[in-house]
Amino acid sequence: MKRRDLLKTTLAGAAALTAPLAAPRLARAAGPSLLKFVPHADLASLDPVWTTADITRNYSLAVFDTLYGIDENFAVHPQMAAGHTVSADGKLVEITLRDGLKFHDGTPVLAKDCVATIKRYAPREPLSSVMLAAVDELTAPSDKVIRFKLKKPFPLLTTALAQYQSAIMPERLAGTDAMKQITEAVGSGPFRFKADERVAGAKVVFERNTAYVPRPDGVPSFTAGPKVAHFDRVEWTVMPDPATAEAALSNNEIDWWENPSIDLIPLLKRDKNIKVEVIDVSGEIGCLRFNCLNPPFDNPKIRQIVLAAINQRDVMEAVAGAEPSLIKTDVGIFVPGTPMASTVGIENTHQYTKFEQLKKDLVAAGYKGEKIVLLSATTIPIIHAEASVAADVLKRLGFNVDNQELEWGTVVQRRASMEPVDKGGYNIFFTFLGGTGNVTPATAIAIRGTGKAAWVGWPTSDAMEKLRDAWFDAPDLASQQKICAQMQALFWDWVPYVPLGMFDQPTAYHTYLTDIRKGYPQFYGVRRV
Repeated sequence: MKRRDLLKTTLAGAAALTAPLAAPRLARAAGPSLLKFVPHADLASLDPVWTTADITRNYSLAVFDTLYGIDENFAVHPQMAAGHTVSADGKLVEITLRDGLKFHDGTPVLAKDCVATIKRYAPREPLSSVMLAAVDELTAPSDKVIRFKLKKPFPLLTTALAQYQSAIMPERLAGTDAMKQITEAVGSGPFRFKADERVAGAKVVFERNTAYVPRPDGVPSFTAGPKVAHFDRVEWTVMPDPATAEAALSNNEIDWWENPSIDLIPLLKRDKNIKVEVIDVSGEIGCLRFNCLNPPFDNPKIRQIVLAAINQRDVMEAVAGAEPSLIKTDVGIFVPGTPMASTVGIENTHQYTKFEQLKKDLVAAGYKGEKIVLLSATTIPIIHAEASVAADVLKRLGFNVDNQELEWGTVVQRRASMEPVDKGGYNIFFTFLGGTGNVTPATAIAIRGTGKAAWVGWPTSDAMEKLRDAWFDAPDLASQQKICAQMQALFWDWVPYVPLGMFDQPTAYHTYLTDIRKGYPQFYGVRRV
């Protein structure tokens, strides 16, 4: 089978595996008060701190709000904050909340809620963890003021507070251990999560928060500016079968399909009533993530062999071969074309290597034929496609592969397990790293080397952490770029994951929708015309 044909096979397999979940025929998407949306996966977690799953991020942007927002040019603007002051020495920052902020349970948003939220999420978010290390004292001297006393100036403080994980929640929820999930969704954002209408595997519902007061100023852009909800309800209908979703969109039964399957893009483009558009211009980086706690991938020599065997072009042709213009290869740890991207060691992404020699190298590195468990999501075709290519490569290398094909929500839950393989753990999972999180070391979670405090996979590298710290202290862009090149050189020896190339994921929606924001799917601002 040619690699470019794999996605078609993957889609067919996914449809067969998920047929019981296929949605029934829907009522036509009509009326100004309802927006019908097909997400890329079911909502598996209500906690944007506990998981980095994009589906939870999208839900979080609807339900929660943040102190600051980021526009399309990555400039930071006040959101829940009215503004802030900085002392002359840069060591005292006071943020004042704007008027009219209320949680969905009717209680006012207070500074103490924000302090509790920051203390919960900051240790787990890459940029904010550095911010927190610079904080000497974080307090709420009044109901409207958040006070940071810093050990040293931290110019990226408001950028850290603009990350989606900084979703402000009531103190009673923010007091939850960050390693445990919250199970109640109470935010202060433009939409309320309707827990009473949630149908696992099928439906997620949001209703407009009538008490929400949008910012009175600014330009709507990415996560910044006024967040005005024009729909009273937003309904997510989970459709694992891409053919079902395509038919629903074409028949006007849904308004918006988040991530249409790449092989269906040419068909969708022929429909004059449907707009196909790339709104996240930073793309998606394919990722084979090792569990560095469990053998054999606790051994970097074995991780290096997997890196040497996988060609990014092969993977991306399986993922997006129907639209080759969407594909990018020669991808390192940062998005190509962005200021921190480097070509150092980029030949590692497309080595021509002889498998017979690699098989010998694998044995010499200490692999003893033990079973390796792969978590492959069948309900997200692009992930299933990259996993299928990689699983084939691993088998050819001589690994004893147990490819467990699961729905995405199960993968999200399972990948958080630190248990050994024989107790429900795993060795590898597959995902895509959103490009916006991989443009600087500040937000790149997959290259953190803090062991069990790192992102799932839990790799350790004191050297990478030292380089990251040096990047924050670098005096200028040229110095930052030099450090990023050193980080990438180190990465190819350390190999906490294998970059599998990247592509731009289009979204598809009816032309009667307008003002869809660039970046992540957001449901405020969108209007029906």
